[in-house]
Amino acid sequence: HMELELITNGAQMTRDAYKIARTVYAETSGKSLPLVEAFTSMIANIARARGIAPASVVADTGLFTHDANTEIDTTGRAFQMCLRTAQRMLRGNLMDASHGATRFHAANQMPDWAVWRGYIADIDGVLFYL
Repeated sequence: HMELELITNGAQMTRDAYKIARTVYAETSGKSLPLVEAFTSMIANIARARGIAPASVVADTGLFTHDANTEIDTTGRAFQMCLRTAQRMLRGNLMDASHGATRFHAANQMPDWAVWRGYIADIDGVLFYL
């Protein structure tokens, strides 16, 4: 009988996963797993590009359009999907579903910065850009 123990900074990782999941949920409503994975991947890409932790990325309110501090049912299926995806990303087990994206907007919007750029992915009504 062998027991395996995962060695992590569990409390910090849990706090970071919840912060990331709240932002992902606020932006995607947990609409689909492909969208949640792409959005979470984009957060990881921004973190790598800036040389900061993913939890620091989600603290940058200038990047996101929805308030992650609103009341969320953290026991609901959609939020739990966001949380599991954030945990996978923090463990390094999430493939880049956003194709390297570091920017996004809803398909029904056209921010000034996006006018001359081509999007690289359209996932459930969210456009992702390099």
